Amino acid sequence: MVADREKHADSVRIITSHRQRKNLAVFLAHIAMHKALRSSGSPAAIITAGILLGLLAVPFTSHQVVAADIAALLTSPDRSLSFYEMAASRLLTTTPRAASHYPKRANFEREQKSQSAERLAHWIVDFGDNQGMPFLIVDKPDAKVFAFHPDGRLWGAAPALLGMARGDDSMPGIGDRSLSEIPPEDRTTPAGRFVAYLGQNFHGKDILWVDYDGALSLHRVVTSNPKERRLERLATPTPLDNRISWGCINVPVQFFNEVVIPAFKGTYGVVYVLPETRSNREIFASYYVVQ
Repeated sequence: MVADREKHADSVRIITSHRQRKNLAVFLAHIAMHKALRSSGSPAAIITAGILLGLLAVPFTSHQVVAADIAALLTSPDRSLSFYEMAASRLLTTTPRAASHYPKRANFEREQKSQSAERLAHWIVDFGDNQGMPFLIVDKPDAKVFAFHPDGRLWGAAPALLGMARGDDSMPGIGDRSLSEIPPEDRTTPAGRFVAYLGQNFHGKDILWVDYDGALSLHRVVTSNPKERRLERLATPTPLDNRISWGCINVPVQFFNEVVIPAFKGTYGVVYVLPETRSNREIFASYYVVQ
């Protein structure tokens, strides 16, 4: 796993487009803010965090600098930030919603969705939590994945296979354990907000890394074990038989090829995994219901 991470860091592409640099600038600034706040929580740290946010107004003249920051970020032990951490920094710069604010809404078109997924999507678009990036919502209770354009237009939807155990957390260090070392009760798909990107597994196959350190990814359905009947599970109308994986998110091949890859090609995105044992508000700190 360590060798795989080093190999992946070497394969990080230089981000050249203005939109990609802007998205990554926002992401890097939030991380810098988080570190400043976490270090002390003092007024000086808050001022430092504010200065870091001000750097977002400075244009990036060298994409090599951004690429170096990204490479360091991906190999850092604390690369993945929880939503709580990012929300804490965002509260310093977000102004309260005016009483006359007309809420923005996500567009599911005619796709069936749960009330929980719908409300979360509306909040993401209204609050701008995806920071101008494409995003996915993984509805664990319904075993379904929705992909959206940055502005909240539906890109596509598909059923999904998830971790066989119920739960919203990953066991510490699970990313460094082999599959045979993970007992059934630890095979969960953790809930949360994750900054995701396309990459490859150690077999060289395309996957979407959701949480690299936690070995959590979204990929084409695995059919190597016929006894698991994964294709049949995806085809059934009920989510009751969709809990079979070690924790990763399996989706139909066509959905991965025609929706996930185009959505995340050349850019980062955000994956929101809905909880099943806790509430949305517990998982997403700034969450509110868009009326």
